[in-house]
Amino acid sequence: MKRTATAFWQGSGKEGNGHLTTQSTVLHQTQYSYGSRFEEGIGTNPEELVAAAHAGCFNMKLSFVLGAAGFVPETLETTCRITLGTEGITESLLTLNAKVAGIDPEKFAECVKDAELNCPISKLLNTKISVEYSLNPA
Repeated sequence: MKRTATAFWQGSGKEGNGHLTTQSTVLHQTQYSYGSRFEEGIGTNPEELVAAAHAGCFNMKLSFVLGAAGFVPETLETTCRITLGTEGITESLLTLNAKVAGIDPEKFAECVKDAELNCPISKLLNTKISVEYSLNPA
């Protein structure tokens, strides 16, 4: 499987702007700029997109891991916070709120660790990855 996205940029780093388009067209000429990346401007930014990708990938991987262990999650809600420092992305913090019937906390922790280490986006990122979670009985 291969997926594509196209980024267009014009102008300088601070005054310029651009747009992003994905193969699926979910993003279609979606604006990004210095303001949307480093301030509170309108539009998206690379770190926000990495956060969305990591949260979504982690949820899917965890769902597969739980399924292989004999559990079907009722809900998995993950927020990802990407930290950008002067050296690049320095951390990806995943915060998970899960509802999974019948699973004991130790088995759930094992499944979470598997998903943390083995989701494709985790493997792609060269940074500290941590997960905080709460498990609610379904």
